[in-house]
Amino acid sequence: MPTLLLSKDVIRGLLNIADVIKVVEDAFKLFDQGRASMPPKAYLAVEQGDFRAMPASIPGAAGMKWVNSHPQNPSRGLPTVMAILVYNDPETGYPLAVMDATDITAYRTAATSAIASKYLARPDSHVLGIIGAGHQAYIHILAHAEVFDLKLIKVFDHSMSTCERLICSLPDYPVEKASLEDTANADIICTLTPSREPILKKEWITPGTHINAVGADAAGKEELDPSILKDSIVVVDDLRQASAAGEINVPVTQKLFTVDEVYATLGELIAGKKQGRTDSNVTSIFDSTGIAIEDIATAKLIYQKAKHAGRGMSIELI
Repeated sequence: MPTLLLSKDVIRGLLNIADVIKVVEDAFKLFDQGRASMPPKAYLAVEQGDFRAMPASIPGAAGMKWVNSHPQNPSRGLPTVMAILVYNDPETGYPLAVMDATDITAYRTAATSAIASKYLARPDSHVLGIIGAGHQAYIHILAHAEVFDLKLIKVFDHSMSTCERLICSLPDYPVEKASLEDTANADIICTLTPSREPILKKEWITPGTHINAVGADAAGKEELDPSILKDSIVVVDDLRQASAAGEINVPVTQKLFTVDEVYATLGELIAGKKQGRTDSNVTSIFDSTGIAIEDIATAKLIYQKAKHAGRGMSIELI
């Protein structure tokens, strides 16, 4: 039986953000129903960064993503985040595909943020604030444009050239550079940085704002002033991961916030077990750590598309 090798160019040609949003939302519902399996993410720290092993299964698919985070990589001409994914037949364990998962990671992360915004942001949200203008910013804009009628997208990054590159890459979108404080004055804010200290202050945020806190994905990272958490509805992708390595990990360690104060998981909102936004004036936060069911759901979609289109290279790996 052949194994399909899917390169980054093949993956990019098959990825569509609307499709990814659909399969990721379905995966969260399956996980909440107990029909998907996902052990905790395993971390391996090295001097210049870290690696994460992320296995999961959903009906009809299983696999594992091996992904790194090396913040100094751009100075070496490499992406900060790179990943590969082994996609298996759950009935036999046979490796059906080995694929580049760098763009899968970006797309499924942005899709999850957009799904969270769908349930937690005000329906009339028109202004998107993006803090951190890297590749995740580009996909987050595409994802939110699928769900909301965006009239203005404000972007802040410490690197002026990174901001300008993002704006030039989206000529058909209303994107403009802004200060950090002005970017925080938005209906939906996405924080997409590797910060290890709070960069978003409570006094900048207007009532009714929704925040997707995405950058904190390892112990010690945080992007939000902890006081924002105390006065907000907090939703997580996975409580175990969030408390250990998400936006809430530092406040929990410092006893400024407790896991009991988490309102719900995203799966509970999608499954209808808990309501999303019910008050237009409350601040809501989605703590996105990135979970493996998102990757496997997207990999299943890509594998099916590749098979249908005859893309990729087949080899007798085993």
